[in-house]
Amino acid sequence: MSENSFKRFLSDAGDMTGFVLRFFRELFKPKQEWRELLRQCYYVGYNSLSLVGITAFIMGLVLTIQSRPTLVEFGAEAWLPKMISVSLVREIAPVITALICAGKVGSGIGAELGSMKVTEQIDAMDVSGTNPFKYLVVTRVMATTLMLPVLAVIADAIALYGGYLGANIKGVVSWELYWTQVFDALSYSDLLPAFIKTYFFGFAIGIVGCYKGFNSNKGTEGVGRSANTAVVVASLAVFLIDLIAVQIADLLGFT
Repeated sequence: MSENSFKRFLSDAGDMTGFVLRFFRELFKPKQEWRELLRQCYYVGYNSLSLVGITAFIMGLVLTIQSRPTLVEFGAEAWLPKMISVSLVREIAPVITALICAGKVGSGIGAELGSMKVTEQIDAMDVSGTNPFKYLVVTRVMATTLMLPVLAVIADAIALYGGYLGANIKGVVSWELYWTQVFDALSYSDLLPAFIKTYFFGFAIGIVGCYKGFNSNKGTEGVGRSANTAVVVASLAVFLIDLIAVQIADLLGFT
């Protein structure tokens, strides 16, 4: 890394830190933009549900089909529902859901706010007496933070159903037996860390998308760059948060 790149990295890190601190200051200031928050929750949650659902179903189906031959080889085919449930709930479904939202929602927020920035709509809101940070940033970050856990839970359920279908392609597992084994394999130590870290995934996706869009420049080229870098940085943040969450869960005895 060259000296200029390192300085640019430190500058961006400082600006991002200031952006996050400003978010928490604005979050608790009156008045709250409840209508805009609900609209953003609809955009983040409902509009992403079909993509998340399809991906989760295929993920559960494929993981079951590909895991079955290995378990059969070791005579552990009966463990298939338990292995699938733990793998999906603890790690695969939350991370894949976060990556989908980073690509769809993060890029959308970056492009939308970037377009408003370069066309001076944000400056016009500021001049008219509206707090653009409160209206645009706080609502979007809160929407991603609140809705990503909901999407992750739905993805878990759909992926497990896909796993049930996959288990019955080359074998026969009854509905009752499959779900009994799934719930027997899961415990609060599996569910709680996976659920909590999705809040941090959502916050990271929202804050990165808003930061890149809110600080966009250089016309339409800057809008495209904002959307692209929002996806890259948000995806990287998801992996880093996941790594930290795993280490914390291990220290607290959740693994």
